[in-house]
Amino acid sequence: MKQIQVSEDIVSLSDFKSHASKMLRQVQTSRRPIIITQNGKPAGVLISPAEFDSLSEQNRFYNAVKSGLADIEQGHVLTDEELDRALDETAMV
Repeated sequence: MKQIQVSEDIVSLSDFKSHASKMLRQVQTSRRPIIITQNGKPAGVLISPAEFDSLSEQNRFYNAVKSGLADIEQGHVLTDEELDRALDETAMV
């Protein structure tokens, strides 16, 4: 995701409502998120579907690594021989 440009990427809810189509195109072409404010405070973030997919994939990867590290800390590991044996058993089924 590209860096936010404050002068272009932070808009009020009323501006967003008035120019939603334009802003959707902007998100697609610039690949920068748009911050939507309500009463002067951040209320939402608009990102492209591609950026959403990328962030979701990064999150899944992060969680898988975190889970793997927790397994290591808890001693839930297999030796090479145990893994080979488990894979052989699975292949036979």
